[in-house]
Amino acid sequence: MRGRLASIGAEESLLSEGWNLILTEPGACAVPHDIPLSAQFIPAPVPGTVAAALEKAGLFDRENPEPLNTRDAWYLCRLFDAEPGEAILRFAGLATLCHVFLNGQEILFSESMFTAHEIPVTLVGGDELALCFRALGPRLSEPGPRARWRPQMITPAGLKNFRTTLLGHMPGWCPDIHAVGPWRPISLVRRNPVSIDNVSVRAVLDENGVGRLSVSLHSNAEDPAMLLRCGGMEQPFEKIGDSHYSAILKLADIEPWWPHTHGLPRLYDLALVSDGVEYSLGTTGFRRIEVERGADGDDFALLINGERIFCRGAVWTTADIVRLPGTRADYEPFLRLAAQAGMNMIRIGGTMAYETPDFFALCDELGLLVWQDFMFANFDYPRNDKAFLGHVHAEVEEFLHGVQASPSLAVLCGGSEIHQQAAMLGLPVEFWSGPVTDEIIPAIVTRMRPDVPYVPNSPYGGAMPFSPNAGIAHYYGVGAYMQPIADARRADVRFASESLAFAHVPQQRTLHRHLDVPSVHSPLWKARVPRDRSASWDFEDVRDFYLELLYGFDPARLRREDQQLYLDFSRAVTGEVIEQTFAEWRRKGSACNGALVWTLQDLLPGPGWGAIDSTGEPKPVWYAMRRAFRPVQTVFTDEGTNGLDVHVVNETDADLDVELEVVCLRDGKQQVVSGSRAFKLAARDTERLAATALFGAFFDTTYAFRFGPPSHDVSVARLRSLADGAILAESFHFPCGRDKALHEAGIEASLGRDGDDWFVDLRTDRLAQSVHIDVDGYRPDDDWFHLAPGAMRRVKLHALPGTESDIAPAGEIRSLGSSHRVVLSG
Repeated sequence: MRGRLASIGAEESLLSEGWNLILTEPGACAVPHDIPLSAQFIPAPVPGTVAAALEKAGLFDRENPEPLNTRDAWYLCRLFDAEPGEAILRFAGLATLCHVFLNGQEILFSESMFTAHEIPVTLVGGDELALCFRALGPRLSEPGPRARWRPQMITPAGLKNFRTTLLGHMPGWCPDIHAVGPWRPISLVRRNPVSIDNVSVRAVLDENGVGRLSVSLHSNAEDPAMLLRCGGMEQPFEKIGDSHYSAILKLADIEPWWPHTHGLPRLYDLALVSDGVEYSLGTTGFRRIEVERGADGDDFALLINGERIFCRGAVWTTADIVRLPGTRADYEPFLRLAAQAGMNMIRIGGTMAYETPDFFALCDELGLLVWQDFMFANFDYPRNDKAFLGHVHAEVEEFLHGVQASPSLAVLCGGSEIHQQAAMLGLPVEFWSGPVTDEIIPAIVTRMRPDVPYVPNSPYGGAMPFSPNAGIAHYYGVGAYMQPIADARRADVRFASESLAFAHVPQQRTLHRHLDVPSVHSPLWKARVPRDRSASWDFEDVRDFYLELLYGFDPARLRREDQQLYLDFSRAVTGEVIEQTFAEWRRKGSACNGALVWTLQDLLPGPGWGAIDSTGEPKPVWYAMRRAFRPVQTVFTDEGTNGLDVHVVNETDADLDVELEVVCLRDGKQQVVSGSRAFKLAARDTERLAATALFGAFFDTTYAFRFGPPSHDVSVARLRSLADGAILAESFHFPCGRDKALHEAGIEASLGRDGDDWFVDLRTDRLAQSVHIDVDGYRPDDDWFHLAPGAMRRVKLHALPGTESDIAPAGEIRSLGSSHRVVLSG
């Protein structure tokens, strides 16, 4: 269902062709007739934005954007193919102040980017449709309701009075590309004489495993015969009011929907049969979501179908900062990479924009939970402005109706950093909240999606709303605040809805194609490094801090003397920090119930926050996240004089027969001690073993006692399946630091083929850190991983679009600390 009032069986045609864009000075043209014939007419895609139309015409550069909110933007279209008669014009989203004219007469004024409109019209044939998006810039300086504070990161302050995205208005965070235009589809709807609309769907999973599907709708037919079908069962509708019908279908022993890391995201088709004609109502899944607060009330843990879920993933930005698209094709590359990386949650933050039902349909299919902020962030929003609050009601209800059957919707949140902003400015607790997030939104959520937990804000809880040891945190102790990795445990993080922001360096081929400039020395490079407004540091400084902490190099000197080596260490270090941090959070005994990395994707090519660059290519850190997020996992934790602990995690619903092996190596190759244990790893369980328990004797695994020189420089844990011998997970520990375990590794590689798939078999004579497989036209199954001596490692190569797979791949393999290069050639 594409909207609350869209009718089942109605004829709907998209008005996507024949649009032209004209830019005029603010207020210069009151009506379409005022547009001068000499104006420049620019072909414009709809749905789309002014930026997208200008970019397609070669008149806009997303890397050096011009302001787009300082002029009026007119969209004109002649409806030559529309038959005369009664119809409905449907506008799914207009950004932001928009007058709509039909044949010169104004039929709509829209003030919110986030609400849809359906306007009944009478067409006469050859009608002219005109949209005027008034310049928002001049309006932002107008006085509005007085605010109790002003945010630091968003400009200008007048944005709080308008319902529009904050993208493009956060200096240092994203390019200044303003959202203007018909960013969501425009369509012409012709309803049948007998219409079915206002369809409401609710799917619930009872504790006893019974699925309950409730559907209500309006029909203007006289005594219609209607059935609800789902899961091989059907239920007649009953009349419960004037033109109002309802059906409740009970499905015993239903297969529940799970996040993909913990089970199968099972979906069921829904259908309405009306007078013998079947209409699809889409799909839904049955799951139960609860929040567990713990004995002290400070926890925040999601229970899905009664099972505690460790949530991990990233914060979504947008599929394209210029187009702000909303189709399955735009979302799918990013969301599939998120699922492949072992993420099970995506958060849409309050500084972004609402995504379409296609986004949630994909998350339903892929088993990705969605944490959805409503689009409120940092501001003290108007409290008594009736028009503004009316827009809030409309956008919340429309959004929830569009995703009413989506099982992936897991958390609804009032907004981002509103409480934190007030608290950090020193305001007392009574100033932190407001009616939008504390009264209006939760009341609508309770009515429309009572199955989804609601939280007023992110972060939320604790003595301060940003205290990581209670409730929901935005945790940047490791990261922006440059704390040692031990802070991830010391901070006692319960749930981080965002965390671990770094300026992640893309793969070299991305830089060659899109940002081929000297790193750091070029202003173009620095312009792509994210920063907090007014801060004296940026997120490249943060990354450099950890480069020195983990590897012992002076980043500035390394960059001067060997820029390529500096970039390689920069690519490796952020992944190492994330892997080690999540090891702390996923260990047995951790109070952490989940953490989302800031962010999933970049807005422009370069060293941005994203784990995926804006071209859709995974960055090196994506591979580290994939290793850190494995459902079946083993990790080390350094417990000082208590030694080295090994934690083994099984989040799946099946018991596993496994063998855990731990080996300590001197000079990266000589085995000095080892041990193993075979055991059954129970489903949904975590085990902790002391490494010395596997050895059967004392060994200074952490080099805490320092009885003489170190006896080893790396420990390796391997978790192997006893069923087929496959290695399920590996972990590495460096007792004296990673810099002491950099070796001139002799890697051997051979290229092979299995059917249509190419692969590389790798061996090494000693530990090779952060092995990089650089093969043009292919994406390796793993990259920037540590390779220990011993067993052969096979890495599959995935052909990228446009690659001729019959031609053998060519490239090279290298590792940190080694000058040795392996050339791959067919």
